[in-house]
Amino acid sequence: MKIFLARFLSTTAFTGLFPIAPGTVGSLVTIVILWFLPALSTAWLLGISVVLFFTGIWSAGVTEKAMGVEDPGSVNLDEDLGMVISIIALPKTLIWWGVAFLIFRFLDILKPWPAKQSQAVGGGLGIMIDDVIVAIYTNLLLQAVRFIF
Repeated sequence: MKIFLARFLSTTAFTGLFPIAPGTVGSLVTIVILWFLPALSTAWLLGISVVLFFTGIWSAGVTEKAMGVEDPGSVNLDEDLGMVISIIALPKTLIWWGVAFLIFRFLDILKPWPAKQSQAVGGGLGIMIDDVIVAIYTNLLLQAVRFIF
């Protein structure tokens, strides 16, 4: 039961098993769910981020160990967390959230320093931390754009 629950959570209700771009699918699922929720304050999004982070460390770590594969591609809860962090304190509009999605996915694939290096941590933390770094980059970039324009 523990492994089933970990896989269910770490793969975002098994969307990570989608054969094409499971990380993108996970990110889309998250942003669509958040879009249809009533307006979420920055505090709520931060709280959701903390819950996803610790849930992800546990569930991704258990899934990785059970599968015997380092950073399995089916684990996409890290992308969910990344999307939540990417949109914190941004206006809830299709433009802002859409651009956040595109930048986050681009940077997650590119993995700029120190995101790529952070994966060496290993385990559930290693799976989660690179997406946190990339999401912070995404959010800071968009906050700078908001400030300048």
